[in-house]
Amino acid sequence: MSQVRPRLVLASGSPRRLELLARIGIAPDQVLSADIDETPRKGEAPRPLAVRLAAGKAAAGALMAPGALILAADTVVGVGRRILGKPLDAAEAARFLALLSGRRHRVMTGVCLIWPDGRQTTRLVTTILAFQRLTQAQIEDHVASDEWRGVAGGYQIQKRAEMYVRFLSGSHSNVVGLPLFETAQLLRGAGWLRP
Repeated sequence: MSQVRPRLVLASGSPRRLELLARIGIAPDQVLSADIDETPRKGEAPRPLAVRLAAGKAAAGALMAPGALILAADTVVGVGRRILGKPLDAAEAARFLALLSGRRHRVMTGVCLIWPDGRQTTRLVTTILAFQRLTQAQIEDHVASDEWRGVAGGYQIQKRAEMYVRFLSGSHSNVVGLPLFETAQLLRGAGWLRP
């Protein structure tokens, strides 16, 4: 007799994460927007921030949907120890792109799964990217596109910014917002996906 799998709740309001899950045939039973304070702590580096925020969103989701399997993630863009969050305005988006121009940076996503019994598993996935050297006109065009709004680092690789990526090492879906291989592995480990 097969065991009934728990309800899967995505504790993220990101449409990109929902689209990514759909790519691999996963449709959460419920989507919750787990709003938490995403402000980095003093001296906090990008990696621990991504893990902490993913775990915080999962914990918030578990409070809202007790008895469910909670999946949460958070993506952080880092240049050295500097964290590039979601730009507050067009000027900050332009500054982020100027900083990323011609250099490597890291995109880190923390993924957290909380079982109905409270057990928790967290993974951190890092992708290394390099943009070409951007011209002022390219930066202005990108900012004018509004694709920088609401996304870490001020760009979306699945949109026009992909034409500037000259190097990528690691998971492409991680840069979009959810590393699909690692997420599927977590869900298999929880018995939610077939092995």
